[in-house]
Amino acid sequence: MDVIVSQLFTGASTGAVLLLVALGLALTFGQMGVINMAHGEFLMAGAYTAYLTQQAVSNSDVSLLIALPLGFLVAGMLGLLLEMTVISRMYHRPLDTLLVTFGVGLILQQVARDVFGAQPKAVASPTWLHGQLDLLGYGYPVTRLFIVTIAVGCLAGTAAVLKYTALGRRIRATVQNRDLAETVGVSTRGTDRVTFFLGSGLAGVAGVALTLVTATVSNLGTSYIVPAFLVVVAGGIGQIKGSVIAAFALGIVGAFLTYYTSGSLATVLTFVLVVAFLQIRPQGLFTVRTRSLA
Repeated sequence: MDVIVSQLFTGASTGAVLLLVALGLALTFGQMGVINMAHGEFLMAGAYTAYLTQQAVSNSDVSLLIALPLGFLVAGMLGLLLEMTVISRMYHRPLDTLLVTFGVGLILQQVARDVFGAQPKAVASPTWLHGQLDLLGYGYPVTRLFIVTIAVGCLAGTAAVLKYTALGRRIRATVQNRDLAETVGVSTRGTDRVTFFLGSGLAGVAGVALTLVTATVSNLGTSYIVPAFLVVVAGGIGQIKGSVIAAFALGIVGAFLTYYTSGSLATVLTFVLVVAFLQIRPQGLFTVRTRSLA
């Protein structure tokens, strides 16, 4: 029972990180069909933003709270710049966007390595996140509980934007039928740019959160980009609720497989399980309802 409880909580924290990364991909990939392999580097940008914020604000109790919105803005602006300069020229060419954004990711990694060096940068966690919380007899680290809280908060904010705001209605209309949305006056190009900003900004928040549990390096995002894409595909393209279920499912399954096997083998087995699931249900857990002109 102790093993089950501990691995469930470990998997939940891993799933929360995957959800933070996958939320942005669910927006951009679901709406625009863009395979953005540089999404992991936006996560890395958020992590380095947290490091720089701590250098500027010596009080670690305050620097994390400042770094969260700053990480969102920095990563969001990088995503917006990428969309305006590169991706906007390659819509409806998914393989081209995959190759180009992969190259952009490598460039961003090298820039970060030149600026910050190859050695990992540590970010001190605030004193109010030290210690453990006793849950069902398991000492759950407060830092991981905070990451879960951030993920839930970002999820609630994203869901509220999509459901209750004019921007959310434009995003949903663009996802369902881009041509029909344009005929009723929706600026799909402007909607794409705002969506890319939001999706990239969420990756920046994930990067700030990751500094609580791991050191910051230039290739930080490469460890999360493929699992995040698996979450988006398994949950259903553009489906937030599917991404939530898939993220926590993959996190918990990966935690149990890692405990009983090894980290590398658990990654392979998790990938095999996702591929097997997609063979049975290729559209993922949920699908987008669309309106057709035909």
